[in-house]
Amino acid sequence: QVRLVESGGGLVQPGGSLRLSCAASGSIFSIYTMGWYRQAPGNERELVATITTLGSTNYADAVKGRFTISRDNAKNTVYLQMNTLKPEDTAVYYCNIDIQTFRMGIPQNYWGQGTQVTVSS
Repeated sequence: QVRLVESGGGLVQPGGSLRLSCAASGSIFSIYTMGWYRQAPGNERELVATITTLGSTNYADAVKGRFTISRDNAKNTVYLQMNTLKPEDTAVYYCNIDIQTFRMGIPQNYWGQGTQVTVSS
């Protein structure tokens, strides 16, 4: 009923930039908080950044000043601009969105399939 499609991952050298996108589609009535998480090998999944419907943002300390989260409500899409990337940013990045569908009366939490980001020289 709801599908999240991520794109934009890849291999980049330290100091480089990448932009991740996550587009939601399906029987969507309303979208609430959108966010990005990441999981490195051997580690638990961790919060990277979130953005509310009013545009308030929250960032993990490790990415503050380097990453920027944004959203395009008309396109049901959330973005993550990642600058000055470091090897420790290497992980699978997942988008996470609270979505209310036409069928369900309360928002449900959805995950994207994940996109690999590798920072290496």
